[in-house]
Amino acid sequence: MKKLKKILMNIAKKNLMFRKLFRGLLYGYRYTRYKYRGIGIKVDDKTILFSTFNGKSYADSPKAIYLYLLSNEKYNDYKFIWTFKEPEEHDFLTQNERTTIVKQGTKEYEKSLAKSKYWIFNYRVADHQHPKKNQVYVQCWHGTPLKRLGYDLENSDNVLNTKREIRFKYRTDAKKFKYILSPSKFATEKFISAWNLKEFNKESCVIEEGYPRNDFLHNYTDQDVQNIKQNLGIDNLNKKIILYAPTWRDNQHESGVGYTYKTEVDFEKLQKELEKDYIILFRAHYLVANEFDFEKYKGFIYDVSKVDDINELYIISDILITDYSSVFFDYANLKRPIIFYMYDLEAYKDDIRGFYIDLKELPGVITKTEDELIKELYKIDKDFKYDKKYEEFNKKYNYLDDGNASNRVVERCISKAR
Repeated sequence: MKKLKKILMNIAKKNLMFRKLFRGLLYGYRYTRYKYRGIGIKVDDKTILFSTFNGKSYADSPKAIYLYLLSNEKYNDYKFIWTFKEPEEHDFLTQNERTTIVKQGTKEYEKSLAKSKYWIFNYRVADHQHPKKNQVYVQCWHGTPLKRLGYDLENSDNVLNTKREIRFKYRTDAKKFKYILSPSKFATEKFISAWNLKEFNKESCVIEEGYPRNDFLHNYTDQDVQNIKQNLGIDNLNKKIILYAPTWRDNQHESGVGYTYKTEVDFEKLQKELEKDYIILFRAHYLVANEFDFEKYKGFIYDVSKVDDINELYIISDILITDYSSVFFDYANLKRPIIFYMYDLEAYKDDIRGFYIDLKELPGVITKTEDELIKELYKIDKDFKYDKKYEEFNKKYNYLDDGNASNRVVERCISKAR
């Protein structure tokens, strides 16, 4: 099956007509199967299903909402379902007697979708899965957008989808959701345009209350920091911690594997220059499927790509290095140094995605070479200040992140529907 899937994927990349036909047939089969599996299943008004990054992790706003509901006695009679690609890795959640786990993509998963009153997702629901009229699909999304999305894409260097196909996917999802969460007025405007919500008269479905996932960045404790460092085996190191979290590239995909990422970084040079004072936590984007071998940099680079919740990495790091990932919007809540390493800026800006904001607004310096990066690292270590530019950035993009977003979102999306 894997070999067949790889062959079909290669053909689909090269032949648009084949891709359309194949996807159409696949959609028809999956939609019919989904409807059949849901026959006779009534919606339970007190069951909530959660999914993060298409079942890849236990994190983000769905996690924050789940934990809030567990802590609120008003929801003591609710039941919760989590879906994962590797459910055995999250078996600890079943220690709560009201929580069950299902494997992503299985019959049990689709029956759970049919049963649950609320769908709490931070990524698109599969095209063939449609909520009933009495179900509530809450699209949490997963970040303030720097890169253009959906209908706002002017160019698309995506190996799997044309601009038209991308718009179709966003349109399909937009028709389904009851709510989409927004952390700011800026994000609200972009989400309305990216999902073309005006066409469906759905501008009012945007819930502008901040991101639940960022509550943790305002409420964590020193003990949380210590526990996380201990779990990663870095609690005894007297060094500064750099979190390096690059995004994925739409034009880097390997059939049968998924989106890949080629590290355009000279880690040997960084090790030579920085190892005495720093360690690097390398965090690949959740869409990236390939593995990374950092054995030769052991003790200097730690691959933390499999850590479920990136919030844990935020609070233990002293500096963030990223490129075009939206992680810097969230990290800015901590008021710590951020450096942007954009070695392929021109290509990314003009050919791959394009940006929503002027890069002059970024709360950190843009570097394009390792020499510039190393120079800025040492400079920022000596004279970093949470200056007016950084403060204005947070006032524009993070003013609703105050540690209480989960409460406000639940009150609007779940309590009102009770």
